[in-house]
Order: sequence, then structure tokens, then C-alpha cells
Amino acid sequence: MTYFTLRNVIVPFLLFFPLLLFAQPSNPAPNRLGLVKGLVVDAQTRLPLEFATIALINTADSSVAAGGFTDEKGFFQLKADFGQYYLRLDFLGYQIRFIGNIALSKANPVADLETIALEAAANTLDEVIVRAEKSQVQMSLDKRVFNVGKDLANRGGTAADVLDNVPSVNVDVEGNVSLRGSSGVRILVDGRPSGLVGISNTNGLRQLPANLIDRVEVITNPSARYEAEGMAGIINIVLKKDQSPGFNGAIDLTAGNPAEYGVSVNLNYRKNKFNFFSSYGLRYNERPGSGSQYQEFYAGDTTFITQLDRDRQRSGISNSVRFGADYFFNPQNSLTTAFSWRYSNEDNFGEILYSDYRNSLSNPTGTTRRTDDETEKEPNLEYSLRYNKNFERDGHELIADVRFQDNTEQENSDFRERFYAADGLPSGEPDLVQRSFNKEGERNLIFQVDYIHPFAKDGKFELGYRAGLRDIRNDFKVESLLNSTWETLPGLTNTLKYDENIHAAYAIVGNKQRRFSWQLGVRSELSDVKTELVATQEINDRPIYVNLFPSGHLGYELPGQHTVQVSYSRRIRRPRFWDLNPFFTYSDARNFRSGNPNLDPEFTDAYELSHLKHWDKGSVTSAIYYRHTSGVIERIRQQLSDTSSLTLPVNLSKQDDYGLEFTGSYEPFEFWKINGNVNFFRSITRGAYEGQDLNADTYTWSGRLSSRTTIMKKLDVQVNFNYRAPRNTTQGRSKAMYHADLAASLDILKSKGTLTLSVRDVFNSRRWRYITQGDDFYNEGDWQWRARQISMTVSYRINRQKDREKGREGGEGDRGGEGNMEF
Repeated sequence: MTYFTLRNVIVPFLLFFPLLLFAQPSNPAPNRLGLVKGLVVDAQTRLPLEFATIALINTADSSVAAGGFTDEKGFFQLKADFGQYYLRLDFLGYQIRFIGNIALSKANPVADLETIALEAAANTLDEVIVRAEKSQVQMSLDKRVFNVGKDLANRGGTAADVLDNVPSVNVDVEGNVSLRGSSGVRILVDGRPSGLVGISNTNGLRQLPANLIDRVEVITNPSARYEAEGMAGIINIVLKKDQSPGFNGAIDLTAGNPAEYGVSVNLNYRKNKFNFFSSYGLRYNERPGSGSQYQEFYAGDTTFITQLDRDRQRSGISNSVRFGADYFFNPQNSLTTAFSWRYSNEDNFGEILYSDYRNSLSNPTGTTRRTDDETEKEPNLEYSLRYNKNFERDGHELIADVRFQDNTEQENSDFRERFYAADGLPSGEPDLVQRSFNKEGERNLIFQVDYIHPFAKDGKFELGYRAGLRDIRNDFKVESLLNSTWETLPGLTNTLKYDENIHAAYAIVGNKQRRFSWQLGVRSELSDVKTELVATQEINDRPIYVNLFPSGHLGYELPGQHTVQVSYSRRIRRPRFWDLNPFFTYSDARNFRSGNPNLDPEFTDAYELSHLKHWDKGSVTSAIYYRHTSGVIERIRQQLSDTSSLTLPVNLSKQDDYGLEFTGSYEPFEFWKINGNVNFFRSITRGAYEGQDLNADTYTWSGRLSSRTTIMKKLDVQVNFNYRAPRNTTQGRSKAMYHADLAASLDILKSKGTLTLSVRDVFNSRRWRYITQGDDFYNEGDWQWRARQISMTVSYRINRQKDREKGREGGEGDRGGEGNMEF
């Protein structure tokens, strides 16, 4: 792919970027502007404190009038309108200090506070720990934040394990992520698409160690600031990164059964204008899986029956490396560069036994045993560069970000089928020997710029531009050994090229007047998508199209810590690479899966009414939501022969989802914390394919409950329970699924370390059970991707307090994935 072409970059940039010219900073009238200045030093050493946080707060209404940081010499200057103020000074490791009675007027326009000394917080650490403890789930109207370090069950696990314990999020046994029952969800890392999750999110999420993740943010109805991709919403995974002065870090060692061994390291060093951060994760695991399937195919008055039994052992080693640096030119300007690399190498072995019958299970016709010996390698790398400009007024900033991703997956498989007669003896038919080669390569170049300009007291205006240029190439080949010669199978060898270029511009304006807040936005996306099958010269060059994606949020604060919000957004789900890839999966010779290069995007209109209530000991969020989707993508199963089927995605007519969701957290006692989530919804799907009606109407629900108890201040015990109710589908029914997790952690080594024992899926009950049926087939299956996992993790902190002791978090993820307007 040629990334920098006139068509793909220069022209859209020239079209969209002039919007930024309208957002020039405006300053208060000079004749009403005052100045507050001073020098911040360490009370003991009298050395200046660089990058201490300064906030000038209006005495009348406690609003922040101005804010910033001290420079490399400890000095600060803040400009504000004439009025009465007090100053808040905050620096990590020091006691917060307030300075009052600051008056700015025409007669006294400058307030020189001279030298301000901050005391170290070591003497009051225990008090700070109690006040600063973060809850496991933090809720607001626009998003929910799940703090990973607070969930004991995730220690030693992966990103997939983390997401499966996040409220409203489900991860099925194949690793597919859904939000509020819908699979159309966009997964970001640090607010951006990332190579750390790979070409297909499922593999990358299983390889990314949970110990490298700080928190997960769930946004169910995103504003125009975010990509329009993801009809159900956005999940943002924020990686760990610290900005504390000096050297600090953490080391985690994990061992478990089935075989699981891992180490993860997070290190940070900050001095003067530089902040260096790095992380490394090494993981080896074995994942046994098993399942069964009963199939009936109808042909006239004959029923062909197959009983399928499957065993699979996946094992492999993965490495994840991330390092980078922040350079602070001054308190207003910083540059961040980061490099990420992930490499996994797996050896997988699967065995399937096909037992064939005719008309009834009492009439066997033979068996076939198929083995699949697969090697899978997956190198992924990403480089990013980010510039952040903070202007004088708090919240006034410009952010520019560019990143390049290069991801590859290479899978090679050797297949062998052995045939047996009805009596179980060899049939005499020669073995079928085949092999497949599959190499997928993806390159991404992403450029994004965001400008945020506050106005009035609480108003905010935003503009932004984003270019995403993606190129995917898939080489696929299947060969069969005939007479000692490898021969290519027709129709199963080809090269797929996929080019996707998307340019977007957005504008958002919002404000708050007393208890009422509002935000309106619109996003325009230009899409240019082309697919090509090289060997057969099949080209699907779709016309360039432009779509508008409006969004709106209205909020009102009621007395008694109640807040309500109404929101709307229009979303899109473009077909993913595997949705378009026409090559068959070949590991199962009776049940094929493929993509459909003729798929069109889905479009969704999402409406939501939310309510948030805070108490001293807890909070609860409730939401009523409705989604209307046109061109909904659904995977449809159809019969190919008397013993085989094909599953592929098609566009149906429409889908309507109605839901009611509750998420809450409660702390009945200081030592006991509870949080839970329940989602009730109805989903109505309408459509047809090749003369077959594919309508479904289902009422279902899902929920989770987590309880954490602290014993003797050092021992924490946590229990999680997850449940998904049965659900009707367009061709059958998914049965109920449930599992429980148990974990306990103990502080050791004078609270510098933590020992955690976790059991994921305590009852070994996390199985996908389903029924699929059509006019000419019936299929019922049971599949377990991974067995119960028992893990022991030892964590050691270097010059760093325990997660619950952090007063604040640093890092580029702090903006919550590009920042949200708070209501």
C-alpha cells in the first residue's frame, strides 16, 4: 500500500484541517486580567519541585479558574479574571497544600506568593491510603471504568479474562467480545486502535497479560469524538504507565495448572524533563479444550447422522514488549514516543472423531478420525508519536498523534484422516493427507489531531481529524498428497487483498448552565474500500461513500446526588477482514466457515436514557436503551452435502434491540465491597436469505456479581459469578452459560509484595451450548474452549505503593481514550 498519496492523505487533509483554523484561542479582556505567581520547593531540601500541579479555584463557586504546572525551576504563573480565589498545590509524594485569600483587582492585579514549601507525605501515608483508595468499578453517565488492579481474579490472566469480568461485557468461548449482547464493539488500547490486539482481536486479547493493564473503560454511547466504528460501543484498554519521580516499578510472577507460567515487569524512571516507561510480559500456557456435536442432514426420506467428538490442545509462548519516553519541553508542551512488539509462537494439536449413521444411531456406517497439527506464529509491532500542547487556560489543548502498525499471522497445518468401517476396523481406504498454508499481513497508518477549546465558564468546543489507511493481504493454499505428489486443491488457493482508507473530521460543542449540561456533535467519515482475489481476478471496488454520524448528550443534575442523561449516536460496523475473507477454515472437514466479500456495513441508531445516583457508600447507574440496526450482519449455516455444512455472514434486513441495565457498587462496611451488573434486553431480527426466513425474537438477560472482603487488613478474598441466560437466534438457540471465579490475596514482604491465588471457572462450567437448525439440517453442540484454571501470582513493587494506595494515576491513558466531556 502506498500510504502517502495525493488521493489518500493530502486532499482529505486539506479539506478537513481548515476547520481547525476557526478554533483560535481567545483571551479575557486585558483590563480585567490578573496574575498569580510563585515558587514551589521541597520543605526539607528547599529544592524546586518541577511539574507540581497548580489550580486556582474561585471562592464563590469552587470552579477552577486556571491551572497548570511548575516549570523546571519550580516557578508558576496563572492568569485569571479579577476576583477572589484560593490556590491548591499538589505533587505526588507530598501533602496537598491550600493557600487562601487571594484577591485580584484593578488596584492589585498581581498576587506574588513568593516561596511555597510542600511537606513530604511519608508521615501521613496511612491516612492518605484510606482516602485515595480506588474502587473496582467507577461509574459516570458517559462511561464506566473498571480498575483491573482491584480485581483479584484477573491476576495471572489475560486481557480476555479481564474483559469477561467487566460489567456489560461478555467474552464467549471462542474469544469474541460483545457489549450488552451485541458483538459490534470497537476495542481500543490507550484510546487508539492497536497492534497489541492483533489482526483478529481474539488472539491478541488472549496473549496480552492482564498484569500490564491498568483499567478498562466502557462507553456505550460514544460521542462524535470517537470513531463511528462499533455499533454497540467502545471498550478502551488503558495500559499501565507511571509518571512518579525517580525509579519505580513492579514485577509479577505467575504459575498455574493447566500449565501456565508467566512474568511481567513494569518499570518507570522520571528525572527532570524525561519520563521513561517500559513493560515486558512473557507467558507460556497450555489450553486444553473439548466438545461434541450431533448433526442431522435430511435428503428425501434419508437422514444422515454424524456424532462429532473433538479434543484440542493449544500451547505456546508469547512475548509482549512496550517501551517509550515522555519529554516535557515545558509545563505546556510534551512529546511522547512509544514502541510495542508482541510475538507469539503456538503449537496446537486437534483431533476430531466423526461417527456416521444412517436414519438412526443403531445403524452405523463408519467412522473417520481427523488430526490437525498446527504451528502458528504471530509477530506484531507498533510505533507511535504523540504531541500534547496545553494552553494557559485549563482544558485548552491540542493533541496530535501518528502511529504505524505491522501485524502478521502465519498458520501452517498438517491434516490426516483415517477411515474405519462400521465395526471399527480399518476400512482399507488410504489415508487422506493434506496441508494448508495461511499467511495474513496487515499494515495500518493512523494520523489524528484533536483540538479542545474551552469557552465561558464550563463550555467546550472540539475539532478533530483522523486518517486511517489499512492494507491487508492474505495468502491461502491447501494441498493434498496424491501418488506421492502434493497437488493444489482447486478453489482453496488464492490471494486476497483488502485496502481500506477512511478519513474523518468531527466537531463538538457543549456547555453547562447550573444543573443543565448539553453536548452536540457530528462526525463525517469518507470510506474507500476495495477487495481483490488475485488468482481469479475478482475485484470488488466499492464506490467511495461519505456518511454523517451525529451525536447528542443532554444531562441534568437533580437534588440529592441524582443525575439523568439522554444521549443519541449513529454508529457503523464495517465488515471485518474475516467477515470478507472467502477462504474456508479447514480444521474441521465437515463444518466449514468462510467470509463473504459482498458484505455491506451495518448502520445503527442508538438511543439511551441514563440515571446515576451517588451515596456515601455506593452508587448505581440505570439505563434504558434502544438500538435500530439496518443491514445487520448474521452468520448463517447451510447444508453443503449429506455430511457437511458451511457457515458464512450475510446482510439481513434489520434488528431492533430494547434493553434495561443496572450497574451498582456498595460498601456496607469498610472491609466489604460489592458490585454487580444486570442487563435485560429484547432483540428482534428480521431478514431472509435464499428463500429462507431468518426471523428471531428473543427475551434474555445477563448478569454478574462480585464480592470482595478484607480480613485483618492484609488478606483480601473475592468471589465473582457470571451468568448468561438462553437466547433465541435466527437459526436456533444458545443455551445458558455460567461460571464462577474465586481469588485471595495476601500482603507480604512488609507490604512491598502481594501473593494471589485465583481459580477461574471454579465449577468448570463455562461451556458454549447451542442448537442450530434449518429446513434440511439439525445441529446441537457443546464446546469448552478452556478448562478450569488455577493460578498463583507473586507481585513485588519497587518504590511503589500498592494499587489501592495510589492517589492518582499518570499516563497517556488518563484522558480515557481522547477525553470525555463530563456531565
